[in-house]
Amino acid sequence: MSDSHINALQEKHNGLEEKIHAEELRPAPDTQKLAQLKKEKLKIKEELTMA
Repeated sequence: MSDSHINALQEKHNGLEEKIHAEELRPAPDTQKLAQLKKEKLKIKEELTMA
């Protein structure tokens, strides 16, 4: 896997982390949205570990 692809995945992973954190800080977090974001983040993490 190329460095640019890995960097893009890391940036997307970090962006998802920020979205998850922001959602968790809301008074009434959307649990479905959190689950979706966490699932997407996990997929990216798995792809990064295979790199």
